[in-house]
Amino acid sequence: MCSISLYFQKLNDIIRKYSLIVTLIILILYFLFAFLLERASFYSLLALWSSLFAGSYLLFRSQKENFRFLCGVSILFRLVFLFAIPNLSQDFYRFIWDGRMLFEGFNPYLSLPEAFIEMGKQPINEATELYKGMGEMNGSHFTNYPPINQLCFYIAALLGNHSIFISIAVMHIIIIVADLGILLYGKKLLKLLELPISNIFFYILNPFVIIELTGNLHFEPVMLFFLVFSLYKLAKNKWIIAAISLAFSISVKLIPLLLLPIIFNYFVNKKMSFFNGMKKLIAFYTLVLLTLIITFSPFISNDFFANYINSIGLWFRSFEFNASFYYVAREIGYLFRGYNEIAIIGKIMPLIATSFIICITFFRKNEGLQELITAMLLSLSFYYLTSTTVHPWYLATLVCLSCFTKYRFSVAWSFLIVLSYQAYSNTPWKENLWIIFIEYIVVFVIISYELKFIKTNLKINLN
Repeated sequence: MCSISLYFQKLNDIIRKYSLIVTLIILILYFLFAFLLERASFYSLLALWSSLFAGSYLLFRSQKENFRFLCGVSILFRLVFLFAIPNLSQDFYRFIWDGRMLFEGFNPYLSLPEAFIEMGKQPINEATELYKGMGEMNGSHFTNYPPINQLCFYIAALLGNHSIFISIAVMHIIIIVADLGILLYGKKLLKLLELPISNIFFYILNPFVIIELTGNLHFEPVMLFFLVFSLYKLAKNKWIIAAISLAFSISVKLIPLLLLPIIFNYFVNKKMSFFNGMKKLIAFYTLVLLTLIITFSPFISNDFFANYINSIGLWFRSFEFNASFYYVAREIGYLFRGYNEIAIIGKIMPLIATSFIICITFFRKNEGLQELITAMLLSLSFYYLTSTTVHPWYLATLVCLSCFTKYRFSVAWSFLIVLSYQAYSNTPWKENLWIIFIEYIVVFVIISYELKFIKTNLKINLN
């Protein structure tokens, strides 16, 4: 055991000595990823992905105490993607479409790209190119991106209305700035929780985060900035600002809605009377709701509600990708019914997840901030494990929340999620369920180990 420890110490010393060379190698790998990789080349993707994780891990271990250095290289790695066109996702074409629709005075929630193209109309610049880029499936559905996310798209249109390339660069900058906000307030939150500030690099330096969010233009960093800022203000007992910021987070991506019930015990606990706690909790929820209504108000109409609810419902009724428990339920459905029961199972799974969240809310102490964040992490993890669709970038929320807890399974999952891209090496795309099985069996083993290990350590510390 001592020899292994000594070996890693020597390795750390070597990496620390040659950290600039390691950084240069990682930069080259990111450049290859950004400008030369194709999504269908799964083995090239896997090799680059694994190399980046290995290099980043070694850099983190050797420079763990050098906060400024790790901040600098994390920003540098993101800047590689500034002028790169996303190569693992085509969603950015829809983002640009929605932003330009807003710029031209249209309500993006009330129209389908497909309808304009079929009528031969060009409501925005480069409409045909954007429609081809987003694909028929995306273009045939109403947008489901909330208002503050739409604001980001609008800013890209404002500065790059005549160029897809400039629009992409603007969105890269927005996401990088949001990550800097997470770095700033994440560090402050870690200090309040008396946790190592280096924990923030599980998110900031993570190749998954850099590639999926900065590289492929998924706006989780904007959502997570408002969420981290909200948690920080909650820790400072500034719950009014926390409520507004949480509403902004929901108005970027809807997923933080699932976290609202978990806050219950943070307000209603032994530290204050039940009446005062409930009064503050109701005021908190009311402020979140009012802020959400204000952000949605410019777009609200009779058709808006029908289109938006239908678009969100499609994810539960029709889409399936990289699922775990759902695929097991689907196979059982095939055995008894002979066909895919997604229309039924897709409605049951959210109910199971909701029941779990309710149990976490009322049967687990979430009075302290770290306990609250841990409850959020476990609840969202369970939600994704029961979802019909788990795109890689969904895990960003888990990785970010894990920085403020004792759990690291989401960091391991952020590496393993690359296996889901094997589906795109086939034409048309098709998942290999054995590969998905490998991904999730490793994730379940790590989760089980961490739950048992942390519980055991907690008992030892209490005794």
